[in-house]
Amino acid sequence: MPRVFVAPDKFKGSLTATEVAAAVARGFTAGRPDVEVSCLPVADGGDGTLAAALAAGFEAVPVTATGPTGEPVETAFARLGDVAVVEMADVSGLARLPGGRRAARTATSRGTGEVVAAALAAGARRVVLGIGGSATTDGGAGLLQALGAELLDADGAPIGPGGAGLEQLARVDVSGVAAALGGAEVVVASDVDNPLTGPSGAAAVYGPQKGADPDDVAYLDRCLTRLADAVADATGRDLRDEPGAGAAGGVGFAALAVLGAQLRPGIDLLLDLLGFERLVAGADLVVVGEGSLDEQSLRGKAPVGVARRARAAGVPEVIAVCGRRDLDDAALREAGIDAAAALTDIEPDPDRCMTEAGPLLERLARRIAAEHLPTPT
Repeated sequence: MPRVFVAPDKFKGSLTATEVAAAVARGFTAGRPDVEVSCLPVADGGDGTLAAALAAGFEAVPVTATGPTGEPVETAFARLGDVAVVEMADVSGLARLPGGRRAARTATSRGTGEVVAAALAAGARRVVLGIGGSATTDGGAGLLQALGAELLDADGAPIGPGGAGLEQLARVDVSGVAAALGGAEVVVASDVDNPLTGPSGAAAVYGPQKGADPDDVAYLDRCLTRLADAVADATGRDLRDEPGAGAAGGVGFAALAVLGAQLRPGIDLLLDLLGFERLVAGADLVVVGEGSLDEQSLRGKAPVGVARRARAAGVPEVIAVCGRRDLDDAALREAGIDAAAALTDIEPDPDRCMTEAGPLLERLARRIAAEHLPTPT
């Protein structure tokens, strides 16, 4: 009996990774009832990370936390034993902005820190923090405050939220963070290698995505510099230029400089956590996927990460499904993918590809089954 292992990321704006996997599985079983299909929805540290952990057997632990603009939001962390998975996008992310209105100067990462604190209080000894999709450019100040750090102005009062609050920062006291961590390990899932400040920093590169105009970018960069100076004074280490410090508006910096965290490529960290090698063993075909298979996919995105790990595990063939494809065959082969099938191959209307992605994926999967699985005897 052929074995197919389906491990896609989301089709952004259309289907979650779980929905993509289910549609592909339905197509395979409809086309080839003799096939054994297993699914593992994946993510690379951004939105969908929590769902991927839950699909792999983690338990959801509900938490009420502070949203990016101060309103309470209902979120959760995922728990398995003493390991917890926290998704920044689900508490401090762009999708949590009321009405979708960007708040470049004032959005806070406090809620992410509150979820991490809740996981630690529940007994987590290892916290995996996915930081993609953030709405914030506060250098992780809110996260640190939620974990016991004091960020104070010249009068000794706590500073306000967001990057703008850093304008008043005079002193940082991180002595309370060690007690909150209690010796637990923090690992951050991130594919960003930007420093905290400067022309390649958090404000300059990612601020515009979060609503920052050129004046905001310059202002936020000055505020992040103020934070970096204060943290260096408090810790004796200056990590503003470390690769990844600029991730998630500077949450990478806070994690490195104060939490003592490790930064790891998102998809590799998640695949390790979910036990990918054990689950994929013996598969004849692995199906990967995401909404757009393009140059960005080659920079550590989920489909390529899964394909490379599947190849290393000895899987003989890897096929990608996507909404649209902008990579040629040579680039795909270099990434460990034998072939790709796009929704646009069978439906030229991009609007229908978005609204009817599920049924179209089922059709693609039936075609892949016919073309890439051995004929039953």
